[in-house]
Amino acid sequence: MQRDREYVEYVSARLPALHRAAYLLCGDGHRADDIVAATTMVLYRHWRRAKDADNIDAYVHRILVRKFLEERRLHWARVRLMPQLPVVELVSWPDSSPERGVEQRDLLRDALAQLSRPQRTVLVLRFVCDMSVDEVAAVLRCSSGNVKSHTSRGLAAMRRVLGTEQTASADS
Repeated sequence: MQRDREYVEYVSARLPALHRAAYLLCGDGHRADDIVAATTMVLYRHWRRAKDADNIDAYVHRILVRKFLEERRLHWARVRLMPQLPVVELVSWPDSSPERGVEQRDLLRDALAQLSRPQRTVLVLRFVCDMSVDEVAAVLRCSSGNVKSHTSRGLAAMRRVLGTEQTASADS
């Protein structure tokens, strides 16, 4: 059961980061749970191949993004029983500290929600999952230029939404 032990250790260590990335992609904690669960099931089935990958984190993020896109395509995902989803704070940012404040996290999360899906996906993979342009391109199966374009446009949109003052304080 060495295989299972390695898998459990890997997933246990990465679960908060996977959930954070899924939440930032979809904007809903419950859907993020579903995406992470589907991701970890696929990872378990392909663990032998995954653990031998050059970059296992990129391999897992590729699965996560695919599961997010599959979930978006499902018809039931569009059904809303409530006029608005309840706000539940499930995300902690990688560098979250008391100095950052809840307001700033809310501003960033709301700004991400206003981006197009490709821009949001690229920004989450690049800056939350800390992936390189080439890694993101491989995960999304697109060119590096496409990733750079979405990154540039997404950051510009974030700056417009946040205004220059918030952007300057977020960068520091």
